[in-house]
Amino acid sequence: MKDGTHTYQTHGVCARTITFTAKDGKIYDIQFNGGCNGNLKMISKLLDGMTAEEINAKCAGNICGMKGTSCADQLAKAMVSE
Repeated sequence: MKDGTHTYQTHGVCARTITFTAKDGKIYDIQFNGGCNGNLKMISKLLDGMTAEEINAKCAGNICGMKGTSCADQLAKAMVSE
């Protein structure tokens, strides 16, 4: 993933966008615009400094209720779309 700030448009979840910074192969400053504020802040803290591959491995396939996706799953999609 290229260094810099990235914004991902989510689909099917409460968070509208996810913004993060890539630097030297690691992901930092993950911010969800909307969604479950407390839970998403914790996800951001736990994943800060991981590689895109690590984040994708941990978050892909997590679902929220009957949505078939989740904010974490959408973050995983953002890691492979950039």
